[in-house]
Amino acid sequence: MGEHTPSQLTIDPTCRIEFGPGRIGHLPELVSSLGVDRAFLVTDHGLRSAGIVDQVLKVLDTAGVEHGVYDGVGANPSTGNVDEGAARARAFGPAVVIALGGGSVLDAAKGISLLVGNADASAADADTLWEALDGLPLIAIPTTSGTGAETNGFGVIEDTAACRKVYIGHSSVKPRIALLDPELTVGLPAHITAATGIDALVHGIESLASRGANPVSVGFATQAVAMIGRWLPAAHRDGSDLEARSQLMLGAHLAGQALTISGLGLVHGIGHALTAHTGTPHGLALAAVLEEVMEFSAEAAQDAYEQTARALRLAPPVDGDWARTTIEAVREITGAIDVKRPLHELSVHPDMLGQIAEGALADPVTRNAPLLPTKDQVLAILRATF
Repeated sequence: MGEHTPSQLTIDPTCRIEFGPGRIGHLPELVSSLGVDRAFLVTDHGLRSAGIVDQVLKVLDTAGVEHGVYDGVGANPSTGNVDEGAARARAFGPAVVIALGGGSVLDAAKGISLLVGNADASAADADTLWEALDGLPLIAIPTTSGTGAETNGFGVIEDTAACRKVYIGHSSVKPRIALLDPELTVGLPAHITAATGIDALVHGIESLASRGANPVSVGFATQAVAMIGRWLPAAHRDGSDLEARSQLMLGAHLAGQALTISGLGLVHGIGHALTAHTGTPHGLALAAVLEEVMEFSAEAAQDAYEQTARALRLAPPVDGDWARTTIEAVREITGAIDVKRPLHELSVHPDMLGQIAEGALADPVTRNAPLLPTKDQVLAILRATF
């Protein structure tokens, strides 16, 4: 822990947290608390089909809150999604933006909120918008337990023209309120529970190992790993287990709190590049390389992996090799939730590996990794998972 203790420390609280089953019923008063009695809902077609959007709109209707809706966010949100949503929101007028969905929706909603506050901007301007005018206030309502996107003011979207992931964000679009209602995740399909849950576990592990880790992020990450490691397999086995859903949702949020402070690492760097080149869902892309990146980083991340192991309540290894013990435990979790796939099953072709490696090295998150890789080392990781 000593190496993580800075001489000075500033932590900006991420957001107001409203957690618990049924908290969605408080949405109208939360909208009013932000000083605007109109709401613009950003979501996706899947949640519309599942009836969750109508459930939320009924709460707003009952309270007489005027609302607009954009439900066109894609699974890997693009600059086109953000531009289209922003056009709808501008036409609707002043409002609180409500982001209802998984990480894709929450990320797109941040971009939409920011563009509304900057009338001449488009999503393609993402790299220049960090010093922009303020966006609309935002309430985040995650419907999965994984991304932690409700804790920060940036989103990851796809620039389809450049075939790369870009970061769009601003301090003003950090959600003012995170409404965490685990009832919205009951019945979530097992494969989505697995893919989003492994994202949360990686957030915890990479936050512990990050070069930006400090005592505050370590506290969040340690508790997150403990909760996710225990409750993710249970939620995967039984999607109706409200206790498992509640604990997993809160654990994922704490992992988001950790990553917002510490930054992430190479698993996410490779994962972003995989998704950009193949469209692979984010969680599956992370799971494909998780243990292999941990093995690569083991020498530099011994303390972090011991913290991970203790959070997972693992017995001390007889040989003192905490890294090996931790990696094996993580492998058991990914196996139990059936989330790991070889790259060749994720539409990765051998001739893509060089571009994926270059994309991973260019991603800002990779700079936080405990051991900085070369292109050849990233290629070795990719080939080992092919």
